[in-house]
Amino acid sequence: MRRRARFRPMAEINVVPYIDVMLVLLIIFMVTAPMLMQGVKVDLPQAKTEPVDNQDSEPLIVSINAQGQLFMNVGGQEDQVLSLATVQQRVGAVIRRSPDKPVLVWGDKAVAYGEVVGLMAALQEAGAPGVGLVTEDPR
Repeated sequence: MRRRARFRPMAEINVVPYIDVMLVLLIIFMVTAPMLMQGVKVDLPQAKTEPVDNQDSEPLIVSINAQGQLFMNVGGQEDQVLSLATVQQRVGAVIRRSPDKPVLVWGDKAVAYGEVVGLMAALQEAGAPGVGLVTEDPR
């Protein structure tokens, strides 16, 4: 006597736990994304601008506060005041390792224009192919 095999339909996958995990991860990324832009707190000037094209890598940020002190987001001490020569040396080392790394300047709106231009010239001498200025949207 032959027995007939019973075919059972495949068990359905319960996707609710996966959706819950996805939503938790989404919230985590939304909370941490604004913290990824590192740098010293400066009062940025306001201007209507377009975002930087190269968003593939984390930018190298050089900040200059109202007193003309320089800071960088490289290393663990972002609030350490650096000399222009030190900034130039560190930027040169980073650019040699990754030539396409974007370099951005966070300049306080109260800092003298000549100091920002001098910083940008030093960054270009260090090998930065282009230096961007960070502004805030006036909205």
